[in-house]
Amino acid sequence: MGRDAGGPPLSRRHDRRSDEDDIRVRPSRRGSRPRTRTRPTHEDAVPGLVVAVDRGRMTVRVDGPGGAPLEVTAMRARELGRHGVVVGDRVRLVGDTSGRTDTLARIVVIEERTTSLRRTADDTDPTERVVVANADQLVVVTSVTDPEPALGFLDRCLVAAYAGGLEPLLCLTKTDLASPQPLLDRYAGLDVDAVPMSRETPLDELLARLDGRMSVLVGQSGVGKSTLVNRLVPGAFRAIGEVTKVGKGRHTSSSAVLLDLPGGGTVIDTPGIRSFGLAHVTAEDVVAAFDDVAEAAVDCPPGCGHTAEDPDCVLDAWADAGPPARRERLESLRRLLDAVGQLGPGY
Repeated sequence: MGRDAGGPPLSRRHDRRSDEDDIRVRPSRRGSRPRTRTRPTHEDAVPGLVVAVDRGRMTVRVDGPGGAPLEVTAMRARELGRHGVVVGDRVRLVGDTSGRTDTLARIVVIEERTTSLRRTADDTDPTERVVVANADQLVVVTSVTDPEPALGFLDRCLVAAYAGGLEPLLCLTKTDLASPQPLLDRYAGLDVDAVPMSRETPLDELLARLDGRMSVLVGQSGVGKSTLVNRLVPGAFRAIGEVTKVGKGRHTSSSAVLLDLPGGGTVIDTPGIRSFGLAHVTAEDVVAAFDDVAEAAVDCPPGCGHTAEDPDCVLDAWADAGPPARRERLESLRRLLDAVGQLGPGY
């Protein structure tokens, strides 16, 4: 991946309308300039939650009169420098926070993020982009057929979840057309929770996993993500596309947006994401998400990639010393490790 049809490589694009927070991870050779001014404390700033970002304007939810939620349009203050704002950010605002038409507040503080779903344009891009902040879980929506599941994309989504501190959940759609068992078997060793779905399947099982949590929904085009969002949040009116004759869907949603579930909790619907570059992720980031494996990997030599090709990796001995399920867990984990730093069919 890394290239849209008819367009230049993603790593060479610069979209000023991006709803993602671009962060340079390579330090500047010139260093940072010393600050000559003391920043204002903004003690009167109002707390809020970013629910949408569009072309440099943020929609922020604040407590209005009487505690009722109120949506305010805001822009990022210049004093924040290059720190971008994404959906899910907890921020503080100054200025006009009345929410009246044609008013504009300023975001002056971005609170520390507890989790972050990040990606790079491709595996060579030095710029990581925060897609969503402070979410509890990543719901990876994939169809079991029509289109066929992109296994590499699924692996990379799981890696991004583990590296960002999010709990992954697989939502398997179109199970009325084919069995979800092959996908369930593929990730059984990782203990990834999964919910099979079809157009007729009641939402109860999925809603139970979303209740009281902030969840991010990601999925490639044509898998039924927008259809699912419209079922979860009646009145969301997320655009729905069709699957083309070559088995690929058309992108329909254009920007990330946070939506309230009627029974509690929130979901963040994201645009159709074609790829997850993992230039910012290391093998240690993935292994650290599995306590039992991470404990065993302490005895690996420095720089071990924890793959079958690493001659001094101790994880094989660890797997052989345990029950058969331990070997299955290691093999499943290594499939994820293979997704770090390489691209191939299905990515």
